[in-house]
Amino acid sequence: FFMQINLLASSSFTTFLHYDTIPNTHTLHTIKQRQHPKTTTATATTTMSTPSAPADRPQYTTEQLQNALHNFYGGAESSTETCGHIYGYNDPNHEMSMLQKITATAILDYDGKISSTTSSSGAPSMEELLEQAKQFHDKHGPILPLQQIIQSKSPSTALAAEFKRASPSKGDIAPHLNAGDQAGVYYGAGASVISVLTEERWFKGSLGDLTSARMNTTTAANKENKTRPAILRKDFITSTYQIAEAAAGGADTILLIVATTPSNVLKELISFARSVGMEPLVEVHALIELDVALTAGAKVIGVNNRNLHTFQLDLAQTEKVAEELKKRGLSYHHDNCALGNGDKPQISLCALSGMSSAHDVDRYRKVGVGMCLIGESLMRASDPSLAIRGLCLDPKDYESSQSISGGAYTGGTKIIKVCGLTNADDALVACRAGANLIGIIFAEKSKRKVSIDQAKEIVNAVRKFGERSDRVNVDNVNPNSSPVSTLVAKCQALERASLRPLVVGVFQNHPLEVVKEIVEKCGLDMVQLHGSEGMEAANSNNFGVPALRVVDIELGSDGEPKSSSDIASIILKKVTSDPIAILLDTSIKGDKQGGGGTGKTFDWSIAESLQNMGLPVIIAGGLTPENIGEAVGNVRPWGVDVAGGVEASPGVKDHDKVQKFVGGAKKAAVEA
Repeated sequence: FFMQINLLASSSFTTFLHYDTIPNTHTLHTIKQRQHPKTTTATATTTMSTPSAPADRPQYTTEQLQNALHNFYGGAESSTETCGHIYGYNDPNHEMSMLQKITATAILDYDGKISSTTSSSGAPSMEELLEQAKQFHDKHGPILPLQQIIQSKSPSTALAAEFKRASPSKGDIAPHLNAGDQAGVYYGAGASVISVLTEERWFKGSLGDLTSARMNTTTAANKENKTRPAILRKDFITSTYQIAEAAAGGADTILLIVATTPSNVLKELISFARSVGMEPLVEVHALIELDVALTAGAKVIGVNNRNLHTFQLDLAQTEKVAEELKKRGLSYHHDNCALGNGDKPQISLCALSGMSSAHDVDRYRKVGVGMCLIGESLMRASDPSLAIRGLCLDPKDYESSQSISGGAYTGGTKIIKVCGLTNADDALVACRAGANLIGIIFAEKSKRKVSIDQAKEIVNAVRKFGERSDRVNVDNVNPNSSPVSTLVAKCQALERASLRPLVVGVFQNHPLEVVKEIVEKCGLDMVQLHGSEGMEAANSNNFGVPALRVVDIELGSDGEPKSSSDIASIILKKVTSDPIAILLDTSIKGDKQGGGGTGKTFDWSIAESLQNMGLPVIIAGGLTPENIGEAVGNVRPWGVDVAGGVEASPGVKDHDKVQKFVGGAKKAAVEA
């Protein structure tokens, strides 16, 4: 189904590309180049949406896209043996997924590009690309071996930090950023691999981005006499031409996606990549795709936790693949790389998509993953280097960051809650900024009270952002020897659960059956009790979801002044194991309904005293973008909660303030 083309002779093409300086000297063996079949690309009347396509790029009809995939799969000669793992194969009623549309578009774009290599003003030929690759790596240093780079980091987890301006599921992420500058920051913070999206239409990338990342990191590494990071071309690669193009642009490795690639083509692409010195990162999602990757001889396997056909995220997918490798008796565990016996694992396992925190990294480290690829959270971070430090790639750093039950809580700020949201747009701004909890208020007296319909709209938007279709279940924690130790464990469970933002319904003196009814109607992930309901009312059995319990810190109290430690001791005596966590908020003396919404701060040393007694707390009341750095840096509360401090008017968020608040909290948390 591919034409075998002839670059130097009429019957066969033989060329040799020798990199004298590459470790384990790689030579380009005899290559029969596989190119895309010619496909009609006439102007279409019905086009697919390509919101970021360059103006000179053609648009294709659905029929053209389907034909491109059909030919890529092998046309009339395709079979279930080579294509049985491909979504929708042999289903006459199948509608192309977004992944398949993007892949088909790439095939047609490269058909046009490759066909222009015969003209003097067209794209470079395969022969020219291979010569450019040789010259580039002779001048700027050899291609780095991906698997060795990953395994050399053990027992630490290798980080592939990604440069991605946009995506089909999230739209624009950071279209203004410069690839070279961002790659330099990633390298300086400890990234072992820099992943660069080069797809132009949906991801707003380019090969120029890849070369810029390579050159900037090479320059920085040479100045420090250190090893530079490997550069990964992340794209929808279906031809050897694209691999040669990557090598010519300075890449060390390329991504191959099993979900869209026939097994025979995958073998050919892996073989070609190795012939030019690259060990590819082979991406799988389903276990059937793992079979294809292993049969093709993949050594570095990345598990995409996101199903690229549906965009649904399942962070357990990597663990499922790790378990399957274990069942098959294949060596892959990253810890074994540091044993010193010279017997390295056959396979390096990588986790791709959906990660953003030290908990994620540690979760996958425990099952033997050697590298985590993280992109969106780093692209959105106000300080990517601090965000990378916060990932705790070294297991010792992670262990020291975790609070030990029975001692003071010293783990720092892990939870950011933006409350008082009344519409989906504002909620999404908070999600994109990195908030863990999205608060919507049902309290009757609040100026920010939402209706059931408003709440449902926000819940649906937050779920879509988090690529989930149901509420998130927080791990169940059985009561320990004391309420404080139980709450420490519950807080850690909430940290893990809120890596994708959760929606919290805020209630004040509602009957518990009413709260439960609203939880079910709206699909809330959690509740927050902000009235005089009592500590025991926050038991999850009352609502089917966990509950935050607010403790009011009253301003203007009469009587003999108490020290912050005395107040903390009084609070601690009232704490039970029922809530998932404790939130401290300001109240005004004489308000019998409960606090909240005062816009005033309380004495933060009370929170500090409670944490010194071992209880992690969230602080609220009077927080703003201007004082969040001080609050997080000095007190290091487990969580922070803001509402009025980031508003343009009651119930309407100021998007710039939201971003500054969340970004400021994250930055201060890492620096504290």
